[in-house]
Amino acid sequence: WFPGMTLNFAENLLKHQGKDTAIHFEREDGDHLTISHDQLRQQVTSLQQHLKSLGVKKGDCVAGFMPNIPETMIAMLATTSLGAIWSSTSPDFGINGVVDRFGQIEPKILFCANGYQYNGKTHDCLEKVKHITDQLPTIQQVVVVNYVKQQDELPVNGRYWSDCLKPTQSELTFTPVPFDHPLYVLYSSGTTGKPKCIVHRTGGILLQHLKELMIHSDVAKGARLFYFTTCGWMMWNWMASTLATGAELVLYEGSPFYPDGNRLFDLTDRHGITHLGTSAKWISAVEKAGLKPRESHHLKTLNTIFSTGSPLLPESFDFVYRDVKKDLCLSSISGGTDICSCFALGCSNLPVYRGQLQCLGLGMSVKVLNNQGNSVIGEPGELACDLAFPSMPVYFWDDPKQEKYKSAYFGKYHDIWCHSDRAEITAEGGMIIYGRSDTTLNPGGVRIGTAEIYRQVEVHPEIKESIVVGQQWDGDTRVILFVVMQPGYDLTDDLINKIKSTIRKNTTPRHVPAKILAVKDLPRTISGKLVELAVRDVIHGKAINNTDALANPEALNYFKDLAALQI
Repeated sequence: WFPGMTLNFAENLLKHQGKDTAIHFEREDGDHLTISHDQLRQQVTSLQQHLKSLGVKKGDCVAGFMPNIPETMIAMLATTSLGAIWSSTSPDFGINGVVDRFGQIEPKILFCANGYQYNGKTHDCLEKVKHITDQLPTIQQVVVVNYVKQQDELPVNGRYWSDCLKPTQSELTFTPVPFDHPLYVLYSSGTTGKPKCIVHRTGGILLQHLKELMIHSDVAKGARLFYFTTCGWMMWNWMASTLATGAELVLYEGSPFYPDGNRLFDLTDRHGITHLGTSAKWISAVEKAGLKPRESHHLKTLNTIFSTGSPLLPESFDFVYRDVKKDLCLSSISGGTDICSCFALGCSNLPVYRGQLQCLGLGMSVKVLNNQGNSVIGEPGELACDLAFPSMPVYFWDDPKQEKYKSAYFGKYHDIWCHSDRAEITAEGGMIIYGRSDTTLNPGGVRIGTAEIYRQVEVHPEIKESIVVGQQWDGDTRVILFVVMQPGYDLTDDLINKIKSTIRKNTTPRHVPAKILAVKDLPRTISGKLVELAVRDVIHGKAINNTDALANPEALNYFKDLAALQI
């Protein structure tokens, strides 16, 4: 892409200067601060000088084992200002999960916090860091942010963040790099093996993010964007590009339900957020908690809600417009770590149709292909992109012949990117996502997207959340639905019959689960996504080798050796 041209990512994100606010930050305990464009630039300058003194240069890897705090943003900007490569995970990752990721890219420097807050509790990080650095011999220095108040002993080769930001008279410089130069390394979930290291290119990420933020989403000077995310999810990288638009960035570190489900709406009113980003699961949970933010909050500034992570249920569209705010743009967006951006997303100039993503991404030749590889409208198929686009990964790490890369995206259709989502392009020009293709159910040879079943299950107030998988049985596949009950409810025969009736009425008899079973918890990745594949493997007696990719691996035990699945 664009051979011969050069640019610098950090230079684009730091082009706005002055005393206006660049970043608002709030901690879970309520402490907050603001950072102006000039203050941000000065801190990046100081950290850049420190990294230079350690020999960090173009093409080196720098890693962050960090919470979602301003220091993480500053570390990324200082790293990329030098043409070095940034990669991050969140501090709730397990030791093996971090080593499996960073061990492949061999970073020179590791940034970490001494701890973090979540759901009213303080969690230590430095004990994990000791074990991580013991297994990562390439790390020359660990830079520690004193984020929580505790007496710490620095790791070997450790320095405090404050000691690395000495005042300097040096000017901030930007190392020019080619358009295709590596910028970020992101990671696949790693639930089925060692995570793939997905390398994203500098120019492609910048172009794609500015298109999605400024053109699709109206993010510009005067706006304030917030996305609830961790540093281990691609939405952190997407959110960071807000700085290039001139809009103000709002960061929050902590639980979105602390002390209750109003927290993100409180943030919206307190900081004047215009663009609120969250997950479909969070919207559903707020609704199930019985909250009506339009009655408890002003939300005067709010004009856009982004939702991603899983398909947004039609009923969640109803909830937002009924109980949150009627005059806003509800943008369900879908893309992923593979492209660090979106295939389908929102547009404030277009109508919102219940249950649909508004439009396809500008400049993206997005198609839905049937089993014959033909483009179809109005019927489900494989989400694909039949022309190249700038935010395709430049390569996978340690994949010199691009065998893993080609297998991941081009194994199904020759020279066509297959994203492994089951989707439908609608007559209105929008899109419906039915779930991952690799978790598509196939009872009696009929392909069913799991989201089609979730939409019917989650309308029942007794159900907190659910996961559906296919079980190989008697030469076919039968649909198994697991549910977590809301407090005070039991899974009775009457409720089972009601759920089955709802599914049969609104879908087809093939969608109706053969078994509906209650469990105490559902396994999810650290970024909050349910792991259908892991559940499917467990009920078939297969071992899950990489549980460090899960936030709650103990939940897998609820699915082992279930007598109900043997009959």
